[in-house]
Amino acid sequence: MIYFLIFLQVLLASGTHLVAKAVVGDVEPITLTFIRTCVSTAALGTIFALREKKIRIRREDYRMMLWLSFIVIPVNQFLFLYGIKYTTASNAALLYATTPVIVFVLSFFTLGEKMSKRKIFGVLIAFCGVALVVFEHGVSFASEYTYGNVVIFIAVMAWSLYTIQGKPMVMKYGAFHVASLSMIGGMILFLPLGVYGATRFNFSTLTAAHWEGILYLGLGTSVIGYFLWYYALGKIETTKVAVFANAQPILTSILAFVLLHQTITPHFVLGGIITLAGVVLTELG
Repeated sequence: MIYFLIFLQVLLASGTHLVAKAVVGDVEPITLTFIRTCVSTAALGTIFALREKKIRIRREDYRMMLWLSFIVIPVNQFLFLYGIKYTTASNAALLYATTPVIVFVLSFFTLGEKMSKRKIFGVLIAFCGVALVVFEHGVSFASEYTYGNVVIFIAVMAWSLYTIQGKPMVMKYGAFHVASLSMIGGMILFLPLGVYGATRFNFSTLTAAHWEGILYLGLGTSVIGYFLWYYALGKIETTKVAVFANAQPILTSILAFVLLHQTITPHFVLGGIITLAGVVLTELG
């Protein structure tokens, strides 16, 4: 049952890249992040009030809760939406597929986990594949693709930190409790910038399709997807949860080709194969 729920999360995440790419073309990233978080916070706040009744976070964990809130919305979600404006949905999915490798590297530095030769080799291979995709249009940051890829990679690092540092909190307080409070807290932290962006945006330009995409991002990803991710973290090992992210670029690429008629370049295919090979080698190490 747990693996079915993780697969559902990956399916939602794969669609997120496509929906975000479609919507961000018409709604600038600051406003889109703001509306998305308003939708998710309204839903989570209502469910939290009915289910959890009260906040159970202890005083000694306030700082960590604030940190998780910061990296999940102002950093991860905003930079993802900002970066995908300049690159492709498939590239974004591939970069998020490196989550297991980033989780392992960060765990080595923050938790002191052992690093075998096979894992080191896997990490190097994965980053070579990522570099091939990130710099597909040259090393110059004048390239929009390169710029967007780098921004999303920073978002991936934030998501990886959210995964690692959130697990102890999930084990202590429960997946829904932590996911909800971090999302609500993140929305509050993003509020000043979000309000600034919203006041400059013409909401009359939003169509039914835009709102459908926003609801997908706000409810499908930020509510259901985030809860399933943290729920899985509370049930099995972090690396086993992260490994399912490997399926994202495959699913996203297929959907992007069919729905958005996005071209799958030889650079992406080669880089994707190298990256996923490195990720698998790291996990087996």
